Amino acid sequence: MRAAREAQSKRRRAGRGRSGIIDSGAEAAEAAGAAEAERPAGPLPEAVRQRVVEAAAGLLGTLPAAEVPAPLRRFARFEPRKRAKLAGPPIAALLEKDDGFRHRAAEPLRAAQPDLVGEVEEGRVPPAADPVQVAAIAYLLRPAGWPGLVEAARAELERAASVAQEADAARREAALVAEIAELRAARGAELDKVRGELRDTKAENTELRRKLHETRVRAKAAERSAAETADGSGRELAGLREAKAAADKELRRLRGRLEQAETAVEAARRAAREGRNVDDVRLRVLLDALVDAAQGVRRELALPATIERPADVVGAGGAGAGPLPGASVSDSDPQLLDRLLALPQVHLIVDGYNVTKTGYGELTLADQRSRLVTGLGGLASQTRAEITCVFDGAELDAPVPTSAPRGVRVRFSPSGRTADELIGELVRAEPAGRAVVVVSSDREVATAARRAHARPVPSALLLRRLGRG
Repeated sequence: MRAAREAQSKRRRAGRGRSGIIDSGAEAAEAAGAAEAERPAGPLPEAVRQRVVEAAAGLLGTLPAAEVPAPLRRFARFEPRKRAKLAGPPIAALLEKDDGFRHRAAEPLRAAQPDLVGEVEEGRVPPAADPVQVAAIAYLLRPAGWPGLVEAARAELERAASVAQEADAARREAALVAEIAELRAARGAELDKVRGELRDTKAENTELRRKLHETRVRAKAAERSAAETADGSGRELAGLREAKAAADKELRRLRGRLEQAETAVEAARRAAREGRNVDDVRLRVLLDALVDAAQGVRRELALPATIERPADVVGAGGAGAGPLPGASVSDSDPQLLDRLLALPQVHLIVDGYNVTKTGYGELTLADQRSRLVTGLGGLASQTRAEITCVFDGAELDAPVPTSAPRGVRVRFSPSGRTADELIGELVRAEPAGRAVVVVSSDREVATAARRAHARPVPSALLLRRLGRG
């Protein structure tokens, strides 16, 4: 049998091509002998399987692209470690079923360790050889009795694992023994601590008992003192009752004298009121005489009234009075609004959305209202004018609160009506002769304001005035 193996080895070496690799087809035909019928008792040990896969993965990087088996072509370009990790299952499957590829995978091992490979092929295993390496060579070349070599590697690996487990168990046992010793030492220290605390507690208990005895003695002494004090308090209470009776008697006497004094005071007050009434009557008669004399002088000299009213300054157009101050001034005059706001008791009515959409229409309606009403609040505090700001209620998604700064009245037109109509009602509600200014660039609103004897002002003038403020 040894001669047959040597002849078989010579035929394999003679069949190598230009690349020095055995033809997989010829090797498969030669290796289809009795050794293929031999199988190990179980799957390859993991260490042997990993060594076989690494050998085959190293072979893939040296094969021409045409000679790489089809299932492994997509892994051929990977680096060796990545190739052995990712292509492990397909490589193992191909080694099991492709005899030619398996024998070719053994060639790198033959080149690296020719003596060991020759010994394994001849059935001799060096005592110092790595059992995993021997099992990997035996699995790839599969000489006679190769399952025994695999089983020997499995037994050696199991023995090494058992030794490692025993060593690990010994380490854990030593650690547990050390931990038990530490726990015993800690328990002894804790016991000493508890004994010390017990001694301290006993000493404290003795001290508390002594203090309790002293407290009881003091309590008995306090009880005797309280009894003596109670006897003395009884005597003092009797004396206090006698003093209270005397005080009540003196109080009744003083009340009588107080009533007499109050009667005397009331009589004095009555006499003083009667004297003061006479003086008031005399002063009123003198004041009436002075007022009548002053009115007679005013009528005789035809003097005008000293207090001006808005109706005296701004006449109603329908009543034949003069025009509203500023009526002849151009609407583009920047001083027009200041002159109108200087009028006494002027009422400024603002078309809200007309002003906001002229000045800052890019904002939301809520922000427009807030910015305008805030600016009007500052204008009201500066000019003391009455200001009413009117917004169109139809443009609101929902009702909003009408709170505003001091001096500014905010109105929203009701459903079915416009802000222009509400402005007209506000103008018509004013008494004839009062100065009314309507801020709006709407031509219809301005025309209606003129007909109602109010002074229209463009929105740009109000925006300029708010910006200057």
